[in-house]
Amino acid sequence: MKYTYLKYLLALLLFGSNGIVASHISLTSYEIVLLRTLIGSLLLIAIFMLTRGKLTFWQHKRQFLFLAISGIAMGASWVFLYEAYQQIGVSIASLAYYCGPVIVMVLSPLLFREKLTPPKVAGFIVVLCGIFLVNGQAFQGDKTGWGLFCGGMSAVMYAFMVIFNKKAKNITGLENSMLQLFISFLTVATFVGLKQGFVLTVASRDWVSILILGLLNTGIGCYFYFSSIGHLPVQTVAICGYLEPLSAVIFSVLLLQETMQAIQILGAVLIIGGAVLGEYAAHKTVLRKY
Repeated sequence: MKYTYLKYLLALLLFGSNGIVASHISLTSYEIVLLRTLIGSLLLIAIFMLTRGKLTFWQHKRQFLFLAISGIAMGASWVFLYEAYQQIGVSIASLAYYCGPVIVMVLSPLLFREKLTPPKVAGFIVVLCGIFLVNGQAFQGDKTGWGLFCGGMSAVMYAFMVIFNKKAKNITGLENSMLQLFISFLTVATFVGLKQGFVLTVASRDWVSILILGLLNTGIGCYFYFSSIGHLPVQTVAICGYLEPLSAVIFSVLLLQETMQAIQILGAVLIIGGAVLGEYAAHKTVLRKY
């Protein structure tokens, strides 16, 4: 169990450092995501083959369609997120991205017939207040406005990714993450191909960061994540998951010297705190049923 917790925490820290690694790559946001998904999916395919995994998705065609939509949404969310990294910085972009779980929480009564309890509503209101504090003073200039739009769209696409992935109930574990990551690669590859073709000019100094992002942060990170969450309590997975945006903010301040005003720090606390409150209330309700 300790090894499982360690894998999960390492995965979250790897995901939290994505923006830091990407900041050392001179490519455009969508080119970074293209290489990240390509390298990561190839690694997961190799791990799947080495562990002699068996494909079962063809037995669940409808659920595979949901998983494909989830993969498309994941590719789109990463394109928006990495563009937001470049426009408004890692810290604010990460906080915007992690409003996605709150969107899922709000839509859950309609999509999954889950009750929207007062603690959930309170958590949502707290997150909204945090978003206002983080971004309220940031609407200065077209570039920042575009960056905030990309951050918001990354959260919306994140929500679509989670919602449709939850509908693929019988495609699980490494097969799920491998297929989803490969589909996200195909999505980004289609976008890049239509936009500029497949000719990429990669500087030699970028390759180390690209390989770290693709192999370690994406491939190994996804493998650690999906091989551990099935063996941990659901509430632990949900609440500890917010270590990712928290670590992203801390890394960006310490390693990239990004500055956040006191009011934005308060907003960050409200966003993460409100999201944790909503997740805690949701899983506490589920536990009472049993």
